[in-house]
Amino acid sequence: VQLQASGGGLVQAGGSLRLSCAASGSIRISDYYMAWFRQAPGKEREFVAVVLWSGANADYADSVEGRFTISRDNSKNMVYLQMNSLKPEDTAVYFCAAGRKPGSFHSSEYDYEYWGQGTQVTVSS
Repeated sequence: VQLQASGGGLVQAGGSLRLSCAASGSIRISDYYMAWFRQAPGKEREFVAVVLWSGANADYADSVEGRFTISRDNSKNMVYLQMNSLKPEDTAVYFCAAGRKPGSFHSSEYDYEYWGQGTQVTVSS
């Protein structure tokens, strides 16, 4: 089972990036809620966004609300994070994750079973 994150890079403040997360192996993302987390140097990993099974419902960290959009395509086994109006404080390694615990929006990393390897996003000022 693998989650492969991609799409990171270097962008100027105010710019945009789109991250992708591809699931392979035995995992079918339609069975999981999917999320993005990030970890900046010297900081704890933090929740960014989560999307529920059908893609109709999503939740965001306050710091990215209105700028980032999480989406999923179950037919392609893919999850995306569209990031607009990027700020230097968005600089981090971004991870996708999959979980199946009961309940609604899960923002704790402990509620996730599978993790991607991370993709670096750097926003210059």
